[in-house]
Amino acid sequence: MSDTNTYDAIVIGSGISGGWAAKELTEKGLKTIMLERGRDIVHIKDYVNANKGPWEFPHRGGRTVQMEKDYPVLKRDYPLNETNLDYWVNEKESPYVEIKRFDWFRGYHVGGRSLMWGRQSYRWADVDFEANLKDGIAVDWPIRYKDLEPWYSYVEGFAGISGNRDGLDILPDGNFMPPMEMNCVEKDVAARMNQYYKGSRHMVIGRTANITKPLPGRTNCQYRNKCWLGCPFGAYFSTQSSTLPAAMATGNLKVRPWSIVTKILYDKDTKKAKGVEVLDAETNKTYEFYAKVIFLNASTLNSAWVLMNSATDVWPDGLGSSSGELGHNLMDHHLGVGASGVVEGYEDKYYFGRRANGIYIPRYRNLNGEKRDYIRGFGYQGRASRQSWSRDIPELAIGADFKDSLSEPGHWSMNIGGFGETLPYHENKATLDKNTKDKWGLPVLAIDAIIRDNELKMRIDMMNDAKEMLEAAGVKDVKTRTMEGVLGRGIHEMGTARMGRDPKTSVLNEWNQVWDAKNVFVTDGACMVSTACQNPSLTYMALTARAVDHAVKELKKGTLV
Repeated sequence: MSDTNTYDAIVIGSGISGGWAAKELTEKGLKTIMLERGRDIVHIKDYVNANKGPWEFPHRGGRTVQMEKDYPVLKRDYPLNETNLDYWVNEKESPYVEIKRFDWFRGYHVGGRSLMWGRQSYRWADVDFEANLKDGIAVDWPIRYKDLEPWYSYVEGFAGISGNRDGLDILPDGNFMPPMEMNCVEKDVAARMNQYYKGSRHMVIGRTANITKPLPGRTNCQYRNKCWLGCPFGAYFSTQSSTLPAAMATGNLKVRPWSIVTKILYDKDTKKAKGVEVLDAETNKTYEFYAKVIFLNASTLNSAWVLMNSATDVWPDGLGSSSGELGHNLMDHHLGVGASGVVEGYEDKYYFGRRANGIYIPRYRNLNGEKRDYIRGFGYQGRASRQSWSRDIPELAIGADFKDSLSEPGHWSMNIGGFGETLPYHENKATLDKNTKDKWGLPVLAIDAIIRDNELKMRIDMMNDAKEMLEAAGVKDVKTRTMEGVLGRGIHEMGTARMGRDPKTSVLNEWNQVWDAKNVFVTDGACMVSTACQNPSLTYMALTARAVDHAVKELKKGTLV
C-alpha cells in the first residue's frame, strides 16, 4: 500500500454497505482506503461481553438512571442496556436537533450497525420497485427487480442467508442456506392460519443472515441469541466477520478509524470529485485523501450530511442538491403495533436453544386488486415462546410452592408486530443546523419527519389484522398493543439522496452515481426511493455490489477520471 494519501478508491463508512463496497473494490484490484469516523472494533478480540452470563453484569444486563440521563434518545426503546452500551453513539458528543421527534439510534465504529442489526434479510418484489410509478408517488425507481435479482443471489451466497424457499411472489426466494426450524407452536399456528385464509396469507420462518452451515472463517449459528454483543463464531453477517476479512485478504485495503469525513472535494474543471477532507477525531488535525472513485456509505442521514457539506461554493445546499431533493424524502418503517396471546395444549413441549430468528408474515394488503383506504402495506415479525423461570407469579411470593412453580416453564404465547411502509414525502427531511455543533465543532442535522395520514390508516389494519389472525389460529386471550408511530424507531432510515431517472428530481442515477459528480456513488439507505415493508439491508448489499461492478467497468473505460 502506498504511503501517500492517494488511492484508487475511497469508502466512507464501514457498516453493511461500506463493508461490501470495500470487499468488491479491493477484490477487483483497486487500492482502497476505508474511512470510519469512530473507533476500531477487532473481530472476536473486542467482543468483550460476548461470552458473559447475565449474572456477570452489574445490573444483570439492564439500564441505570445514569444511563438514561446520558442517553436520552437511546432510552426510548430496547437498545439502551449495559451489555453493549459502547456500541452506541455518545449522544452528548454527537447531538442532533429534533424538529419533530425522530429516534436516531446510531453506531459510530468499524462495522457500524452491522454488529447490532436484526439480520432479517428479504428480497424486494416487482411490486415494490413498481409501486411509486403505479401510485403516482414521488419518482419512479430507475431499476426493477430483474436488475437486482442476480446481485441478490450474489450477496446472499457470500453473506450467508438461511431461509426457506416458500414460492411466494410477494417475497421472492433466494440463494439460501437451510432454514432454521419453527418451533411446534409456530408450525401449528402457521398451518391454521394458512387453512383459515385459504393460502392468501402466510407465516414462514424468518430469512436471516445467521448461517446454518459453516463458511470459510465462520462457524454456523450456535443458538445463543447474543448477536448484538458481537459473535465470536462469526455466525451472523457483519463487516467484521465477512466482508472486511475478504477485503483485507486482497492486500488492497487500508482501514483508518477515527476519521470524520467532513466533505467531498469537488473539482469544478472536471466536474468530478477528487477526494475527501478528513478530520481526525482524536487529534483534530485535518487531512485530505484522493481517489478516482468514492463510495459514500456513512448511513442514510450521515451520507446526506457529507453531501450537504460538500461543494457549497458551487451548490449552496451541497453536492447533489441541484434537484432540490437532497435531504428530503426521509423514510423509515413504522412499527410498535401488533398483538399477542396465549397458546394452550403444548404444556409438554419446549424448544431447542435460543434461536436468533423468528417468523415472518409477508405483506398481503393492497394486492391482487384489493384496495384499502390507504396504499402499500405491511408485514409482521414475531415468534412463539414459553415463559421461563424468570417470570413473575403474583399469586406466589415465597416458599416451597414458589420454588416448585419455577422448576417448570410457564405458558406458551404467540406474539407478532407489524412493520409498515412509510411513503416518501418530500416534506420529511433533514437539514443542516449550523447553530448547533458537535464535539468537533461541526454543524449537526436537524430532522423534521413524521408519519402521516396514509400510515395512520395503515396502523389500524396492522393492529386489527394481528388480533384477527392470532384468533383465527386458535390463540387465546389475544391482546393488541400500539405505540406512537415515531420514525427512526425501526432503525431503517432511508431516502435523503434518492435514485431516479431525471437529474431534476433525484440525487442519484440508476447506478447510484451522484448526478452532479459521476465518480461519487451512494449505496446505503440514502439512495432508496421507497421503503417497501421488508427489512432493507439485503437490498443495500445488492445495490452496492452492482454499483461497484459498474464503477470498475467505467473506470476501465476512462469515463470516471
